[in-house]
Amino acid sequence: MTSLLDFEKPIMEIQEKIEELKKISLESGMDLNKEIETFEQQADDYRKELYSNLRPSQKMQIARHPERPNFMDYVSRICEDFVELHGDREGMDDRAIIGGLAKINGRPVMIIGTMKGKSTKENLEYNFGMPQPEGYRKALRLFKHADKFNLPIVTIIDTPGAYPGISAEEKGQGSAIAVNLREMAKLKVPVIAIISGEGCSGGALGLAVANKVFLLEHAYYTVISPEGCASILWRDASKNNEAADALKITAPDLMKFNIIDGDIKEPVGGAHKDYDTAAQELKQTVISSLNELDRLSGDELKSQRYEKFRKMGAFLTC
Repeated sequence: MTSLLDFEKPIMEIQEKIEELKKISLESGMDLNKEIETFEQQADDYRKELYSNLRPSQKMQIARHPERPNFMDYVSRICEDFVELHGDREGMDDRAIIGGLAKINGRPVMIIGTMKGKSTKENLEYNFGMPQPEGYRKALRLFKHADKFNLPIVTIIDTPGAYPGISAEEKGQGSAIAVNLREMAKLKVPVIAIISGEGCSGGALGLAVANKVFLLEHAYYTVISPEGCASILWRDASKNNEAADALKITAPDLMKFNIIDGDIKEPVGGAHKDYDTAAQELKQTVISSLNELDRLSGDELKSQRYEKFRKMGAFLTC
C-alpha cells in the first residue's frame, strides 16, 4: 500500500466505506452493489477533481513521495540494452548520478540521471539523490562521449540539490556544476532534459541545459528549495508550503515564463500509482522530441540551446 499524503485522506475515507460495504455484503448476503457503485463513482470524481486542482505545495508532496519512480525505474521501462558507464576517471563513481548507453525504440542514446533510493540502505548508497562534484564530472564525461559519437542525450532529473557538505565544496562543487553548464551549451547533439520529481537549484540545472526541457505533471523545478527559500525570507524552514506556493515552481507557471517546453501527464494520483503508464508517457515525449530535433544540424542545435536559455526570464522596467 502506498504512503498516504495529508490531502488524500478524504479519498481514503471513501475507500474505507466501500471496503466496509463490500464486507457487509459478503457476510450478510445483501445486495449492496448500487451503494458500492455510488461510492466508487464519488471517489473517482473526487480524485479527478482533487488532482486537477492541486496547489504547488501539494504537488511538491507528490514529487517527494517515497515510492515515486526513480531513474532506474524509468530506464528499465523505456530503454533496451542499457549499459551503465561508471566513474569520473578521476577517482570516484558517484552513485547519485547514473548514466550509460541504451536504445530507445532501437535508437542509440546516452541516458543520464540522478538516482534516489526507496529504502534507507539505498538512499545511503545514492546519497539521497544529491550529487557530489565527481557525479557532475562523470556526467560531463558521458556528455562528451555522446557528442563525439553523435548520440542524443536524455537526462532524467530528481534531486533536492547538489550535496551541500563541506567535502563537496572542498572538491569544487560550484565549479563542477559551472563547467557542466558551459560544456552542455556547446554540445552539437540533441539534448532532452526531464524533471521527474524534484528539480532544485544548480544541482538540477547541471544536467538540464537542453534543447527541450520537460516537467512531469506533479514535479517541480526551482532556483532554491522551498525550505531554503523559507529559511531566508521568514527564518523558518517550516513555512516551506508558503514558499512553494509563491515560487512558481510547477509546470503551468514555468511554461508561462518559457523555462520549460511542456509537461508530461501522470496517472491520476501521481506517477507512483502506475509506473508503466508514467514511463510510457515519458518515452513518447522523448521520441517525439528527438524526431523534432533531428531536423536541426549540430550547429543549429547548439545555437537553439544557447538562445533558449538567453531568453529565459521576465522583467519589469519602470
